Amino acid sequence: MSVELFKLDGKVALVTGAGSGLGREMAIGLSAAGCDVVCADRERSWVTETVSIIQSRGHKASRIIFDVTKEDEIAHLGRAIKSSHGKLDVLVNNAGVAPYPKRLHEVDASDWRRVVEVNLNGPFLVMRAVIPLMMETGGGSIINVASLIGLGGFYPGFPVSGVAYAATKAGLAGMTKQVAAEYAKDKIRANAIAPGWQGAGTRLADHFKADWSAEDRERFEQAILSGTPMGRRGDAKELQGLVIYLASDASSYVTGQIIAHDGGWTAI
Repeated sequence: MSVELFKLDGKVALVTGAGSGLGREMAIGLSAAGCDVVCADRERSWVTETVSIIQSRGHKASRIIFDVTKEDEIAHLGRAIKSSHGKLDVLVNNAGVAPYPKRLHEVDASDWRRVVEVNLNGPFLVMRAVIPLMMETGGGSIINVASLIGLGGFYPGFPVSGVAYAATKAGLAGMTKQVAAEYAKDKIRANAIAPGWQGAGTRLADHFKADWSAEDRERFEQAILSGTPMGRRGDAKELQGLVIYLASDASSYVTGQIIAHDGGWTAI
């Protein structure tokens, strides 16, 4: 097998939630492998920083600003990318939110709806907008970012996630499999990555971790480390290899799969 299979020269990728965390690292990895990356986020300053990082390394990147929950902002996404880049080969649906961790009976309905809007409706709207362009220009690879919390529950005696996050990430896994089945003949592959507990570099849970006491943080950390065979958190940069693989011809016969990237969490 040749390493040429992993090269992405000439391909165009769209990464949502590219302004920080996993999205930024995946955008950087795709660009280093040869992709012209369209970095999407609703936070202009964050995504501008991501584009600057990529361009400073001599790779291709541009930005596009939209909110994945706003149907009117996404409706013309396919046409916009066709106009600017001519095609779309790779979509990474990464934008997501994590609610303040509570048990089900404590969850506000408004929080539930917000998580569903971003984590489930968002990928649906983005895929609906760009799949016609992929069909028109020869196919492509869709990579949805799910979570290990969508693969199995976790409650170490105190809330660390929640039903809304678990339900939407499990739903995204199901959506991925259905898209894979529906569009295989159109040469569109769809797979999902289910990341495990990530270390520094992601803003996903910043809004509630700031409220935790030192004791809460220590309990949380010990619960994660004790449940991970590798005994450590993941580094966002470690996702680059997997996303490059799923975007490239190296995974040309892989579709409909949910791949855990979790240090062995789901192995036990």
